[in-house]
Amino acid sequence: MLKSLYSGVSGLQSHQVAMDVESNNIANVNTTGFKYSRANFSDLLAQNQAIATAPQGALGGKNAVQVGLGSSISSMTRIFSQGSIQNSDKNTDVAIQGDGFFIISPDGGSTYKFTRAGDFKFDAGGNFVDNNGFVTQGWLRDSNTGKVDSTAPITSINIAPGLTTPANPSSEVVLKANLDSGILVESFSPAYEIKTGIPPSVTTPGSYDGIDAAGNPVPAGDAGVMFNETGEAFSLQKDQGIWASFKNAQIDSVGVVAAGAGELSLTFTLDDGTTKLITTTGGDALNTAAVNGNRFTAAINAQTSVTGVTATYDIVNNKINLTNTNSSDSASHNIHVVANNANSGITNGSATTAYKYQYDPAVVSTATGSDKKFTTLSDLRYAMEKQARADGGGVAGAGNNIEIKVNAQGKFEIINPGGALNDYDMNLKITSYSATGITDNIRFSRNMQAMNAVLPSGSGGKAYSQGFNAATHSSGIDVFDSLGSKHTLRMEFRKTAVDTTTGSTWDMRITVPEPATINTVAPYNEKTGSIRFNNDGSLSTYNPPNVSFSGNNGSAPDQQISLSFGTPNAFDGMTSFDSASSTSGISQDGYTGGDLVGIRIDQTGTLVGSFSNGRSFGLAQVAMAKFTNNEGLGTEGGNVFTQSANSGEPIIGTAATAGRGFIQSAALEASNVDLSRALTQLIIIQRGYQANGKTITTSDQLLQTLIGLKQ
Repeated sequence: MLKSLYSGVSGLQSHQVAMDVESNNIANVNTTGFKYSRANFSDLLAQNQAIATAPQGALGGKNAVQVGLGSSISSMTRIFSQGSIQNSDKNTDVAIQGDGFFIISPDGGSTYKFTRAGDFKFDAGGNFVDNNGFVTQGWLRDSNTGKVDSTAPITSINIAPGLTTPANPSSEVVLKANLDSGILVESFSPAYEIKTGIPPSVTTPGSYDGIDAAGNPVPAGDAGVMFNETGEAFSLQKDQGIWASFKNAQIDSVGVVAAGAGELSLTFTLDDGTTKLITTTGGDALNTAAVNGNRFTAAINAQTSVTGVTATYDIVNNKINLTNTNSSDSASHNIHVVANNANSGITNGSATTAYKYQYDPAVVSTATGSDKKFTTLSDLRYAMEKQARADGGGVAGAGNNIEIKVNAQGKFEIINPGGALNDYDMNLKITSYSATGITDNIRFSRNMQAMNAVLPSGSGGKAYSQGFNAATHSSGIDVFDSLGSKHTLRMEFRKTAVDTTTGSTWDMRITVPEPATINTVAPYNEKTGSIRFNNDGSLSTYNPPNVSFSGNNGSAPDQQISLSFGTPNAFDGMTSFDSASSTSGISQDGYTGGDLVGIRIDQTGTLVGSFSNGRSFGLAQVAMAKFTNNEGLGTEGGNVFTQSANSGEPIIGTAATAGRGFIQSAALEASNVDLSRALTQLIIIQRGYQANGKTITTSDQLLQTLIGLKQ
């Protein structure tokens, strides 16, 4: 009879413990990171009144007779289900989405405790602490490498108050851009000659001749890849070019036209080697010399469109003079004449009117008095100037002060200042060149024909071509020295050559503002190089790969800045496609000093500091631990868990790796207590407790009956 009383008592005790557990759950319904617990009931050892027997013969087996002695709480289970994530307005609040615990220490890292409550803050000493004052554990930024090494042992996170970051000198400039390879470009600038120490603006006659110390013309870029003033490519092909003359070619007759002569004839040899026979008709023995001279002159002038030659009759001296002004694209450009009879008054001979200037990307010829080959505008300018001076007589190339140059607007500029013994009146004529298999390059010849003019000797008059332009593009970025001072590094690109087999070449000019230097020779603030592209538009190679920068302002000298333009034969950096030149990305890794102005935490648990210089980088990283058995962890209050013999060792690492959850900043994990479940559980526990109480009162009534039997 007493066993039922004891069973009821054990039931009351068990349900009281369950009530305590559930009351604790409800009490922590708003506790950050709280995980609710469950009381696990188990029955007590049963009393055997009869053992079980096996079947024997015709008798069946019997079950054991066992009377239970009540219940107890055998264990407590903590439920680590995910609590809801609630956003907050505090940057240092963090919540874990998934498995894992923050690591905190009350004694500088000697012992570790664990929590899911991410309500962290910085104390007066810069320690990253929870509400108990325990310091959060993790990894700090290495001042030497500038990185947070998460493979190192964990330590207390401390961000010193008033943290500043020193200036970081730039060590790399990364550029991603396209340089237009098309025949119609939007970005271009004048092509002009560059001579060290003599800028293109110098106009003193003879002081700027466009040659270097060795007497070679200074390249101004391959004329074959240049553009006119509207950005249209000349696309010069081999042997295309112009005829150029600087004065009229003349053959002055020393003979006389005979009177009474019959038909008169002469033969012109044309530029292409063919001949043109000109014969008069209507000859009469009674004709005077004047009649014959005028008749023959008219016959010659009737063929000027073919021969390029005009004739004039000098009636006073009874002579016929021939002149070629190189004024027609279709006519011959020089005089090569043979008189077929002695009565014509024509002197056999040749006179050079014009010179051929033909483009050749590989060969340059500047010999005076011969046809010329040119590659660059400077080659062409040099050859024309030599011939213009030689046409005045005297020493070849120095017969007068005529000057031809390519000015800062990319235009040929010619001036006839006079002041020399062999001066002459210039009659500059440019006509297009074409021949069998060689077409007229209209855009190029039109640019040059704008120079056609008469410049009297000593007049100082000038004539100009239209502008010649090169495809260009420029990019600039501020780099920093060791003091944090900014200097603008400017990179200018100019298209200079095209190889139909390998691709294109662009000159590169890198400059920094004075007094900074990047070169050991003048100009010290400028360095030149080149960049080449393959014929698919990918990067081939470039030079220089780096510059040695000195700010000359007290900062460290010879600061090496590498230029990263992409991977050879790839499209991850500089390219050259038929699309507008543009810069799609440019960056550098330097910065000036700055003060810490704010901290945020990213999903990996990295504390990212924002500085007044606009830079942001990781200052520390919060460590996370996970356990084989979370339910085996002990609790200490204050939202703190401790390692126990049944939890296993903490496995420490970074968030979002190896099964650890990721971190959400400016958020907290709420308690995972479900009030609807908890309140329902209260009802169940209450009814269980009441029922156990009934077993005790009922047993008491039975005892009363038993005691009453004595009466």
